[in-house]
Amino acid sequence: MLMPKRVKFRKQQRGRRTGIATRGVAVESGEFGLQALEAAWITARQIEAARRVIVREMKRRGKFWCRIFPDKPVTAKPAETRMGKGKGSVDHWVAVVKPGRIMFEVSGVPDDIAKLALSQAAYKLPIPTQVVSRSEG
Repeated sequence: MLMPKRVKFRKQQRGRRTGIATRGVAVESGEFGLQALEAAWITARQIEAARRVIVREMKRRGKFWCRIFPDKPVTAKPAETRMGKGKGSVDHWVAVVKPGRIMFEVSGVPDDIAKLALSQAAYKLPIPTQVVSRSEG
């Protein structure tokens, strides 16, 4: 599971999910990319599930890039706990994704296989996505 080796602060505030992505919006390394169309928190488990699907569809051919990393800690308090008593402990890690962000990229495989792999990975994610090519930008 992806998570940072170490962080400056153990717990973070939630923040806002407004705006559109200004960085990471172009297909840089690969030929095809999976682009987010809505804002969301993508958990480390969802990233890993999507990665496995892409690698399985490509059958160890080509190259794969993951352009997001879960560096935001999400806390949770135990079930049936009364209010107060401070903030809960870190439960899992998420990557903050805004609309327009390229999350995954692939290259080195035929176009139909690349598109199939990315569309299969989209099923593992909680937001609508689209497959974009390098020429589209």
